Amino acid sequence: MPKARWEDRLIAESERCEVVEGNQYFPPDTVKREFLRPSEHHTFCSWKGTCSYYDVVIEGKVNANAAWYYPDPLPAAMNIKDHIAFWKGVTVEV
Repeated sequence: MPKARWEDRLIAESERCEVVEGNQYFPPDTVKREFLRPSEHHTFCSWKGTCSYYDVVIEGKVNANAAWYYPDPLPAAMNIKDHIAFWKGVTVEV
C-alpha cells in the first residue's frame, strides 16, 4: 500500500491512489491534514490545469510546497481532482 512519510511521520496511506506520470496521488480523505498548510504557490500544467500546493509542517519544520493537488483539473485529469501528491524529500513508498 502506498505511504508518504516525512520526518519519520506517516502523512498519507491508501490503496486507492491514482498514478499519473509516476506520481502517487492520494485520495484527500487518506491524508493527515494536520501536517498540511496551504501555500500561495501555484503552477500550470497544459493537460492537468492549475496546480495548488501545501507546505508539509511537522513539529515546526516546514517543507515548503512539498505537496500538490489540482482543485479544478482540466477534463483529462479529473481522476486526480483534489488528490494529493508529494515530493521535495517526502518519501513515497509503493
